[in-house]
This record gives sequence, structure tokens and C-alpha cells, in this order.
Amino acid sequence: MADVIRIGMIGADTSHCKAFTQMFHDEKHPAHQAGFRVVALYPSFSPDVKSSADRVDQYKKELNEKFGVKLVESIDALLEQVDVVMIESVDGRRHLPELRPVVKARKPVYIDKPFAASLADAKEMVRLLKEAKVPAFSTSSLRFDSAFVNFNKEKDKHGKVLGCDAFSPAHLEPTNPGLFWYGIHGVEILYTLMGTGCKKVECSSTEDGDVAVGTWKDNRLGTMRGIRKGAGGYGAWVLTEKGAPQMLTAKGDYYPGLVAAMAKFFKTGESPVALEETLEIMAFIDAALQSSKRHGDDVELGI
Repeated sequence: MADVIRIGMIGADTSHCKAFTQMFHDEKHPAHQAGFRVVALYPSFSPDVKSSADRVDQYKKELNEKFGVKLVESIDALLEQVDVVMIESVDGRRHLPELRPVVKARKPVYIDKPFAASLADAKEMVRLLKEAKVPAFSTSSLRFDSAFVNFNKEKDKHGKVLGCDAFSPAHLEPTNPGLFWYGIHGVEILYTLMGTGCKKVECSSTEDGDVAVGTWKDNRLGTMRGIRKGAGGYGAWVLTEKGAPQMLTAKGDYYPGLVAAMAKFFKTGESPVALEETLEIMAFIDAALQSSKRHGDDVELGI
């Protein structure tokens, strides 16, 4: 395995673990990425998060028995056996403590969504990564859906994005409040299309969902509708300089693009998503959460 990049995986409580490992291991998979192998797994999970505790045994068993991934008893043991790391823990609260030893070992790291479950943790994570100069990136897979990737490739055709109304499911989990848990997908779509530069957010929330309205520094408006009632779905209505507004609906082909981006990152150390953008996304979600608690008052991004 001299020419293989050895991946260590932290966390075994999300379907991403199996999906990503399969694309790295299975030569017959249409999205196979050659030259990589997940060799070690530290199967951490969160006992107080039902979707974590209920799934960890299944995914741990599949990764070990189907893909030959070695189970280890600590992050330190994992780090001794790998070149790069994927933090796959579904619970964003675990990401800061799980990241600390990875940064100390100076291993390039991909951190699955949500980057963190609080803005304070996100700031500390970015500080650690930057001080140690450890290559890192984090994203929702929706950023790599072909509907949004292809739209961004056609900037000459449609011109600047003047506004965007993104939407996604936004199921709630008390330990990862507001849009940190599942609404992160829609916020990621919003930033994929709008870019950075939001200065304040106002958000209204009910049992059925959220509507967060961001004001960008150049006066553009971008909204994220988090859906908790009805069919849901992922997409965005986009207003541009040229032509009529467009409705973009996710195609559902996001995993191959994300895994390809991971593979390139692990080879080059160059992130496809800047940490500064990820931190602003966390600040947007935090501002939306604070605004909803204040009955929709404007809240400036805390960065």
C-alpha cells in the first residue's frame, strides 16, 4: 500500500461513513477514487443523540466486515496508522474535541457537516487549524450537487447573483440547535450561490419551519427556508443580472462530487471551501438562532 493514501475515520454514526468508504474502496463503483483506502476507524458516537446511538453498531459492523476497516480504541491509535483524517461524527459537539489530537498530529482533515454545533466551537476550531497550518475543509454534500455546480459554471450566461431563496429540510435536534443540525444543507446551498459577505440575519421560526433572511454587505438579500412539514426537498430560487429568475432543484448526485473533492484535497492539501466561508456559515446559523429567540430581531454575524 505504498502508493495508497491511508484514511482514518473518526465517528461511525452516519450513513456517510459507508457511502464515502465505498467510493474509495469499490473499483466497480462509478464514482470510485483510486489510490485511497480507509484503514482505521474510531467508532465514536453520542449516547444522548438517538440517531447516533441507534446506528453506530450497524455502521461499525459494515465498515469492519464489508470493507476491512480496522477498529481502534482511541483517536491517538488511529493517528499512528493514517495519513489523513475524516471526522464523520454526526454530532457537531464532538468535532472540537475530536479535532484537537488531529491538529496536534498535523494530519490533513475533512470535517463533515455540521462543522460545529456552536459558533464558539467553530471559532476555536478555525483558530487551532490556522495556528498549526493544518489543511482542512468542511462542507455539506449539497454544495457539490450538479444543479448548483453547473449553475456556477455558467456565470457569464446569467451574470451576478442578485438574490437567492434557498430551501432544505431542517429537522431539529436539541443538542445541535436551530439550523446547525439539518438546516445546514440549505444554508450551504445559499452560500454556494450567493458567496460570502452576509452582515446580519433576521429569522422567524415555528414548529413547521424557519425563514432566515440574510442581508449582504452589498445590500443583496438571501433567504434560507428550513422545512419541517411536508415533502421538503433541496433547491433555490435565484435572481440574476441576466435573464429571468431560475428555480434550481437538487439532482441528488452530490456524493460523487464531494468524494472527488476530498480525494483532490487529500492529495494537494488545497481546500475547495475556505475556512473563512465555513466560519461565516456557522455565524449565519448562530445569528439565525439568536434572532428566532428574539422574535425576529436583526442579529449581526458574530465574526
